[in-house]
Amino acid sequence: MHKMRHILVTASLLAVTALGSAQATEALTTVPAVDLKRYQGRWYQIAYYPNVFQRQCVGNTTADYRLLMTGQVEVTNRCSTADGGVSQVIGAARLKPPKFFGVPVAKGTDSAKLEVRFAPSFLAWLNAVWAPYWVIQLPEDYRYAVVGEPSREFLWILSRTPTLAASDRAAIEARLVEQGYDVGKLKEEPQQ
Repeated sequence: MHKMRHILVTASLLAVTALGSAQATEALTTVPAVDLKRYQGRWYQIAYYPNVFQRQCVGNTTADYRLLMTGQVEVTNRCSTADGGVSQVIGAARLKPPKFFGVPVAKGTDSAKLEVRFAPSFLAWLNAVWAPYWVIQLPEDYRYAVVGEPSREFLWILSRTPTLAASDRAAIEARLVEQGYDVGKLKEEPQQ
């Protein structure tokens, strides 16, 4: 039942992303490159656009990334729930493969444009279970990351620490406005 819920959540995410991409006015740009070895480790969610697949979370959301021998990245998302429990989901991320008439033709080369899935691994061959995960802001020291996707319906501000410097937050928000995001939609994430 738990896996089925994740399949449905992923399908919903993809449907909303497809709908929203038709509404985007300018193409979303990513950072030039992401070193996946440096991107590994724990990230704390600082703020995000509310979404259906995180509705059970009330705080302390983290994402742990681990680079696998296959070149994919294992993604473990955790958060605290209202009943005092912990919700956890494990998925995978991969470089977005280039496509020819909608069919992947080779491994991806744009390291800032990834795709993520939380559907069971036996469905990984289906393109429909993969959602865009684009790194759109990332300083040289990797102290924070901002992740979005082409339709601008989803957005996450992540930090290597549970708090983010006010100067970093101001710079992030100024750049988000330039990138076509509504910073008023951001929801703060309590971290303890």
